[in-house]
Amino acid sequence: MKKQASFSTQGSRADLGPLTIQRMLPNRYASAVGPFVFLDYVAPAIKNSITKNGMGAHPHRGIATLTYILQGEVEHFDSAGNGGKIYSGGAQWMKAGNGIIHDENFNYDSQTDSKYVQGFQFWINLPAKNKAEKPAHIAIQANEVPQKTLPDNSGTIKVVVGNFEDLGSKIPNYSEQFLYHIQLEPAKQFSFKIKKEIEVAAFLPTQKATLNEVEFQKGEFVEFDREAGEIEIKNTSETAIDIMLFGGETYAEPIVAEGPFVMNSQQEIIGAYRDFYAGKYGEIKNIN
Repeated sequence: MKKQASFSTQGSRADLGPLTIQRMLPNRYASAVGPFVFLDYVAPAIKNSITKNGMGAHPHRGIATLTYILQGEVEHFDSAGNGGKIYSGGAQWMKAGNGIIHDENFNYDSQTDSKYVQGFQFWINLPAKNKAEKPAHIAIQANEVPQKTLPDNSGTIKVVVGNFEDLGSKIPNYSEQFLYHIQLEPAKQFSFKIKKEIEVAAFLPTQKATLNEVEFQKGEFVEFDREAGEIEIKNTSETAIDIMLFGGETYAEPIVAEGPFVMNSQQEIIGAYRDFYAGKYGEIKNIN
C-alpha cells in the first residue's frame, strides 16, 4: 500500500544576512517530523553575496544541529572549542546538549569550481535524558557520507543520518531517525518502505518529482501519513533530481520550544535562558 501525502507547503522566507532561506519546518501544519523539529533550506547563493565574518553567534540547548551542504563550504566555531570545515556534500553535526554558543561561515567551495552555496540546516530534538549531556561536534566530508547506487542504476542514495540496508552514518542515533539524499536519474524510479508510526517527509530542492503518483513542484515540502506503506519516487524530468527524505519515530516526550532552545517544559526553557545570560555557555574564542 502506498502512503498518502498529509500536506505540502512551500514554507516561509526567513532570510539570514546575505543568504536566502526558506523555512520548511516548523510550518502551519506540523511542528516536527520524528525527532526533526526544524529545517531551513539555503537556496543557491552566489560567491559575492557570502560573508566571511560568520552568520551571528547564538546559543542552543536541548538539540543537535545538522548542516548538510550541497554546494559550498561551511566553517564551524563553538564555545566548547570545537571547529571544523566541510565542503560540498559534507555534513556537520553539533550536539548542543546542556548549552553551547556557535557560529558558522558559509562560503563558496574553495576545493571545486562551484561558486554557489546551497544546503540545509536541521535541528534534531534530543531525548530528555540526553539534553543535559556535554556538547559534541562531528565534521563529515563528502567521501565519508555512506552511499550506494540504486537498483537498475536509477541513481544514488546518501545516508546523512541513520541507516539504510548495510549503510550507517557516523552521526549518533538517540532514537530511530534517518535523513537520506536521493539523486534520481531521468525516467527512473525508486521505492522505499516505511514502517507504521514512523513519521516521514520529503523535500524537493531542485526539480519537481512524482511521489506516489502525485506530482509535486520544486521547493515543496511533503509530509506523509503514519500508516505502514511505500513511497514511490518517479523522475519525469529530463535531468537528474534531488530528493531529501527524512523522519523517524515519534518524539514521545513533551516538546517546549522557544527561540534557539528545545526542552521538555517551560521551566527548562526559563533555565536555558537564565544559564545563557549568566554566561554558563562560554564564549567562542577561535573565530576570525
